[in-house]
Amino acid sequence: MNFEFARKELTKELSQKGIKDPRVLEAIYQIPRHEFVDPTFTSRSYQDMSLPIGHQQTISQPFVVAKMTELLIQGNVLDQKPLGTVLEIGTGCGYQTAILARFCRKVFSLERIEALSLRADTNLKKVGVENYQLRWSDGTLGWPTPKKFDAIICTAAISQIPKKLKTQLELHGKLICPVGDGKKQHLLFLEKKSKDEFHETILDSVLFVPMLEGKVSE
Repeated sequence: MNFEFARKELTKELSQKGIKDPRVLEAIYQIPRHEFVDPTFTSRSYQDMSLPIGHQQTISQPFVVAKMTELLIQGNVLDQKPLGTVLEIGTGCGYQTAILARFCRKVFSLERIEALSLRADTNLKKVGVENYQLRWSDGTLGWPTPKKFDAIICTAAISQIPKKLKTQLELHGKLICPVGDGKKQHLLFLEKKSKDEFHETILDSVLFVPMLEGKVSE
């Protein structure tokens, strides 16, 4: 398969669908998605669709990955690394982690399924990403040690944003998360205006796997 051509076509498709930030489009082009998908689906790596990665989880649709990333870095059009630290809830196979790593000083990522966390670490090392830290942990509880983040991104849907995540968001920080149940979900974009004040914006309809509590060792 000609991955180079496929990556160019995917980037073009995402641009036509509304992704405008050239930095995000370049990240989608540069990060080899085929290194993150299950070998069974390699030929579909650059189709704009989610794909199974095992453990009843998926690698997100490229458009959604690009859209969520674009929202987090908006307003910093001249800055190549507009974010300091980012917390990701739901590492999965590590693809979103790799995209985020291009725009921040460091990504801290939590995954409740041990096998996926280990696989993501392998995938990220394989594509040369270095500015990340992974933890096998319950993402609904936030980062396990006291820490504040410039941005938080959730890659699984939850009925409401956990208070712990809001607490770990820096002042003026941004959080994006799919909110809803298995049938109806939307992206929620939240900005922290003060310690207890948040501005919420409801965005596109989406479909993500649910965010679950606890840890799974497999």
